[in-house]
Formats: sequence, C-alpha cells, structure tokens
Amino acid sequence: MKIATNYLITKGELKDKVILVTGANRGFGRTITLDLAKAGASVIMLGRDLGSLKTTYDEVLDLGYQEPILYPLDLEGATPEHYQQLQKDILDNFGQLDGLIHNASIIGIMMPIEQYDIKLWYSTMQINVNAPFMLTQALIPVLNKSSDARVLFLSSSVGRAAKAYWGAYGVSKFAIEGMSKTLSEELEKTNIQVNSLDPGRMRTKMRQIAYPAENADNNLSPETKSPAIVYLMSEKAKKLNGERLILFSI
Repeated sequence: MKIATNYLITKGELKDKVILVTGANRGFGRTITLDLAKAGASVIMLGRDLGSLKTTYDEVLDLGYQEPILYPLDLEGATPEHYQQLQKDILDNFGQLDGLIHNASIIGIMMPIEQYDIKLWYSTMQINVNAPFMLTQALIPVLNKSSDARVLFLSSSVGRAAKAYWGAYGVSKFAIEGMSKTLSEELEKTNIQVNSLDPGRMRTKMRQIAYPAENADNNLSPETKSPAIVYLMSEKAKKLNGERLILFSI
C-alpha cells in the first residue's frame, strides 16, 4: 500500500501522544523526531549516542516544539532487563505509550553470505532484529494502556524482494517484515495497529554507504518524507493494520 509524502502537519494533532523513536538522533530518526514534536507529541528519543541525542533535543526546543525526552540506550548491548526498566520508566512518567517507531538499524557490509563476517552478522541481527523484538515485547503492555496505539517497523525494499550481497541487512529486513505481520495478526483484537514501512530512497549516510557511486542529489531528503510518519501516527491512519507500506512522492 502506498502512502504519499506530501502530508501537511497540523499543529497539535498529536497533542498528548507519547511516541518512542529508536535511532532518533540522526538521519531519518532525527527528522521523524522533529516532525512528531512539531505535531505536539512527546517523543522519547532512544539512541546510543547521548551527544547527538542532545543536539537533536536542542534543535526541537529551538524550534519551539514539544519538549522530547532523552533515553540513551545501546541496542547492541541492551538486555531484557534494560527494556523492562524502560517499560517501568514510561509507565511511571506517562502511564501509557501511543506509538513505537523502530527506525534504528545498521547496514553491516555488502558481500556474499559465503564470505560474511560472523561477528558482524551477529551484531547486525542484534540491532536490526533482536532489539526490536525485545523492545516491542517489553512495551506491548504499555501500548495496551493507550486507546489508539501504533507500532511501525521501518523496512526496506531488500526486505521484500531479495537482492544478492545485501547480507545480514537484507535478511534482517525480511525478519522485520515477518515480525510486523505476525504481531499485527496477534494484536488484531487490541487497540494496537502494527505496520511496516519502506521509506524508499533518501539522502542518508546509510544510503551513501550502500550506493557510493550514485548521485545523492537525485534522492529525496529525510525532511521530505518524515511528515508521512506523523500521518501514520495520527487519527487519519487509525484503520491501517498489517500493511506493508511504501512512501511515494507526488
């Protein structure tokens, strides 16, 4: 299902919503954070680099948007106990969670599986698959406290149609697609909607690593695409569940 990128954010449309974004400090996660805060949401900014989290935090405040919450956590080393603590912190401070956006991931390395470094494989799968699993599992009880909650998994075209040499990243995105669809079926009778999203080509550092020879100016900026995330967290997208979404520009 296609979602247009030309969504116009209305001030306050996400007022009183609490939304957690992983990888909120850079790239697409940064612009998602800015636009959610612009719409009035309280954004829990989760990332492993406190310095860049603070930079984005300051940027949100300078623009006069809703103040976000910093939550430094290294997804590669995080344990179930860390996620249980996060659950407790959200419940103690907000009482519920209205949105969970799995944006953080690493690309690993482009090479044949036959030659893939085993340590890097484990690291990529830990960040891209195991961490979203543990985080979602811990936060479902908090999402259930909301009358209208959303879980959004950021995916990729290589997680929907296999391509050679994409290694652990490609496999991890296939796993994310499966996790998203499975959860949407399991939570169908709750107030939690679950979808996956392929944001398409963007001018990000990850895209530059994957395609070093391409002209990045031909790709849309993250700022162009992030308003669509506000739409997916809003009342207007309430009926979407179990969808494999893709962004397109008009």
